[in-house]
Amino acid sequence: MAQSGHNGGPPKLKAPSQVRVLPNAPAELTSGRLVRLGEGIGKVVYASAHWVVKRERRPAEIMALIGIWKLLRRLEALLPRWARDRLAPDPGRRIQLLLLIFQPIVEAVPRGVWFATHIGEYWRWYTKSEARGALIAEKYLTGTALIPERVTFPPTKVQVREWPGWLMVSEATERVETTLHDRINDLARSLRFDEIEVWLQRFLASRRRAWALGVFSLDAHLKNYGILGERIVLLDAGGLTNRWADIESRLKLLDDFLSPHARLGLEHTLRDRPDIAERFDQQWRATVNPEEVRRLWPEAARNRQSVGA
Repeated sequence: MAQSGHNGGPPKLKAPSQVRVLPNAPAELTSGRLVRLGEGIGKVVYASAHWVVKRERRPAEIMALIGIWKLLRRLEALLPRWARDRLAPDPGRRIQLLLLIFQPIVEAVPRGVWFATHIGEYWRWYTKSEARGALIAEKYLTGTALIPERVTFPPTKVQVREWPGWLMVSEATERVETTLHDRINDLARSLRFDEIEVWLQRFLASRRRAWALGVFSLDAHLKNYGILGERIVLLDAGGLTNRWADIESRLKLLDDFLSPHARLGLEHTLRDRPDIAERFDQQWRATVNPEEVRRLWPEAARNRQSVGA
């Protein structure tokens, strides 16, 4: 069994190098069209075999998507069953279809009108959260094993499949093998449940390593973590915080009404292995609580001013 660190925390992993500065973009980024890998509210991600680049969405796109998701949550129950089944397995298809419909409406209305609505309020919260998370990741996680490697290079034009056809990029991130969510579900389909338990233990260990650096993820769902060899890395820094008030508020919401494995979307995955579900729930409750986070939290970090506050 691996030995814990000198302060009783999780064992340290060998960290990759700091951000590398390259004289030119990696050749595979310019040798062909990059595939669309995924998207979120604030970005669209494209990838080659080993590298990922992103296109940041314009404010009108972000507000359109916020409006889409708010409207969709209200109207989804009214959709016919066949429509829900068609859209549910592919969130990207849902985003692209509704964005095409909703964005012209956002563009036609003065931005000040949207800013005065709940959509504008959420947009301000989202952009601030994204900016703070990026600053925290840059300052405290760069050069650790908790995030993928990042390289920078002079602005370079790359070709992408689908609209807009090309992008100007100046940095790329190491591409993960898969998300933690997909790895666990692939293992479940292969009935390799013992390996699922190993990955869940690694997931909790990676969170503890981040806490030991003074960083806490408020958005710790399995799709937000990727696999690189035996490492689990954070994919999106938008939910990061180093403020105790944020941490305490989030942990207060994690009551026992919904079991931890169900909260992570594993209720169906582990339905035939309640023993694994129960062990994970016990480990989660013993790990993700104010006492354990405070024990691992660096003393100096408790008194420092929050990044981006």
